[in-house]
Amino acid sequence: MSRAALGLGSNKGDRLANVRRAVAMTRERIGAVTAVSDVFETPPWGVAVQPRFLNACLVVETELPPHGLLSGLKEIENDMGRLKRGKWGPREIDLDILLYDDVQMSDSDLVIPHPYMHERAFVLLPLSEIAPDWRHPASGLLASEMLEKNNADGIIRITSM
Repeated sequence: MSRAALGLGSNKGDRLANVRRAVAMTRERIGAVTAVSDVFETPPWGVAVQPRFLNACLVVETELPPHGLLSGLKEIENDMGRLKRGKWGPREIDLDILLYDDVQMSDSDLVIPHPYMHERAFVLLPLSEIAPDWRHPASGLLASEMLEKNNADGIIRITSM
């Protein structure tokens, strides 16, 4: 059994319902969800002119290997109606693998740990809430330590899951 930290985001449609549905579908299809962060409303990242996001993180125990997990998450996104709108554009749901045990890997389909997580307060804030002792396998830093190096302005805690 492996442990993975996932990031969730939505800025199209009923954002909170989308995040909650993604957590439920992850539980049904991927494995046991052992922790879910609060939900935060955050400014967009990468493409600034789009609606604000709701973001959260979760920890799941899974028997899926990294590429199997990625495939399962892409199926959930597709089943939830995610449309391709360009890199970092609006989306009904976005599911990202942030961490997978202490794995470090990079190929044409998947990079673990997530290559931008250390730059994204909207990931680090909820991740530090649910996985305070999990260290980034490359840098050795905790999410809270990486968060200190980022600007968390404009992030608002909305609700618990």
